[in-house]
Amino acid sequence: QVQLVESGGGLVQAGGSLRLSCAASGRTFSSYAMGWFRQAPGKEREFVAAINWSGGSTYAESVKGRFTISRDNAKNTVYLQMNSLKPEDTAVYYCAGGPSRYYSGSGPMSYWGQGTQVTVSS
Repeated sequence: QVQLVESGGGLVQAGGSLRLSCAASGRTFSSYAMGWFRQAPGKEREFVAAINWSGGSTYAESVKGRFTISRDNAKNTVYLQMNSLKPEDTAVYYCAGGPSRYYSGSGPMSYWGQGTQVTVSS
């Protein structure tokens, strides 16, 4: 079992930056692919970025070139660096992980955090 706790959300002006963190419990963290998803009001949850156990990453088209996902297996933590933020990035951001080492951006993930709010003002 893996528990995920996100932090780092907040209010930022358009063009600004935030870094989200996701701390994971459990010894198997390094074996899982990890991902970030977001859900805006009135919209379905959508994929943002994922990182495989080996460090390879994939991104949604809407965030490519602006967001960077990374992981520190020694700290059991995955990060999402968000730059050049836009009002349309406003959403609750969720960290997710597993069930396998690789994740391509579609399909279910096993473990989910509670989410952290990101609000980008224009």
